[in-house]
Amino acid sequence: MKFFNREKEIREILSIIENEPNFIYFIYGPINSGKTALINEIINNRLDKDKYVIFYFDLREIFISRYDDFIRILFKTYTPKKSFFDWLKNLLKPLIKDSPDFIDIPSIASITSNVLTGIPIPKNLLNQLLKDKNSDDVFNYLTKIFLEVKKEGKQPIIILDELQKIGDLKINGFLIYELFNYFISLTKHKHLCHVFCLSSDSLFIEKVYNEAMLDGRAKYILVDDFDKKTALKFIDFLSEEILNKKLSNDEKELIYSYVGGKPIDIVYVIQELKNKELKEILDYLLKDAIQKLKYFLEDVKEENDDDFYKKVVDALKIFKENYEVEDTKIPKKIREFLIKKNILFLNPIDGILKPQSFLIWNAIKRIL
Repeated sequence: MKFFNREKEIREILSIIENEPNFIYFIYGPINSGKTALINEIINNRLDKDKYVIFYFDLREIFISRYDDFIRILFKTYTPKKSFFDWLKNLLKPLIKDSPDFIDIPSIASITSNVLTGIPIPKNLLNQLLKDKNSDDVFNYLTKIFLEVKKEGKQPIIILDELQKIGDLKINGFLIYELFNYFISLTKHKHLCHVFCLSSDSLFIEKVYNEAMLDGRAKYILVDDFDKKTALKFIDFLSEEILNKKLSNDEKELIYSYVGGKPIDIVYVIQELKNKELKEILDYLLKDAIQKLKYFLEDVKEENDDDFYKKVVDALKIFKENYEVEDTKIPKKIREFLIKKNILFLNPIDGILKPQSFLIWNAIKRIL
């Protein structure tokens, strides 16, 4: 399927990449708003492959409970294409004085169009890093790799998707703080490497936003669900692409009234229209959202005291009349609970709370 819209965000990110690295950039937004699709579009179709080397790490589907897990994500082995082999060999030569053997792990990263999903490292050196658990050694090795990329006339770019997954890991202190300090060194101090961190965890973004150590060193790019005008255009785009026809204005308005501008929900509706009636599809989605919210509230009531349950219900009732509210209208403990449970999304830069999706919003309005 062709990529749709996001030209404003693409222009902003490309402008950042074309300039000297100076900041850590956080790309954030609600669940399934299209953050990963956006960054993949830029990586695969908008960058000059001769100018950039991207180190892309997707932490989304990987269980990370220990420091070793994170290190194994960073460092993987390759079966490079011949056209890339000489560059990789030359890159490693000044770094590795001993055995050139690579570690053999089940998930072997691929090298495609200068996009790396792991950093090459000899087996014995990786084993030593895992044994010592010294983050300085890891970061020094990474810096040498990035410097070699620069010497080859290319700009290194780090992209970490769902970075919050390592928020609780510890080495000497919290790994996340050591990592941020390293990213500050790469961007603000050495101007060596662009760093982009993607996250749908708005509590994590709020925590990062309020960290004094990142003041003046980090910027934020919101990738939100589509507004109504864009959502209706997206429906037109998909219906022609998938159904080979246009939907009526009433049909488009009905779709938006149920699922709003959530890209993944709009895609689902249009795809299902190949075999089902529109009202049947939308009713199914809404019933599903209502049931999930009902069971969520049942769990809250069973697992907490009556006062806490009442505060949760009162907080959700605020959204019966409004899709967006000021964050401080809901007590901190309650709003953080609802954000953590993916009922609400917080934009900490604007101080705005809203349901994670229109479907959740519609469920709130019908249950409460």
